[in-house]
Amino acid sequence: MSCEEFRETEARDIPIGKLISIISKGQTIFINHKLNEFGINSTQLFLLYEIDYQDDINQEQIASRCTINKGAVARSIKKLEEKNLVKREIDSGNRRQNKVFLTPQGKDVLNRSSSILENWEKEVFDGEIINKEEFQIILKDIAIKIMEINEREAENEQKEE
Repeated sequence: MSCEEFRETEARDIPIGKLISIISKGQTIFINHKLNEFGINSTQLFLLYEIDYQDDINQEQIASRCTINKGAVARSIKKLEEKNLVKREIDSGNRRQNKVFLTPQGKDVLNRSSSILENWEKEVFDGEIINKEEFQIILKDIAIKIMEINEREAENEQKEE
């Protein structure tokens, strides 16, 4: 569907999930194009954010926080490590886990690429369709509700087994 066709469609006729998906995919396409200069993609950028956000984070925690499977996180972390953006160390408390840290180069890439996200958000919210902060609060509340629903459903499935 073209942008013009989409513009003509009544908002209430479009499922919320589809709208969120369009926003997410659109952001991913834009960011991936802009991140080429750093040699990373949007998934790897968001992993860098998680690693920077929490000191002493391990791969399992990253997977959980990003809702990405552990294998995909391990592959992405390996690529980031090959680019000298992160380093892994075996967790002394659990030798089966790796703690992940940003390298100085990783911190630099994260700082420089943050402006890409900021500029995208400024452009998206230019014209004040809705206040960005209010929108973030609404989306966070929706995300929490969705997480609660999914956790409840997983618990119910376990009880049925």
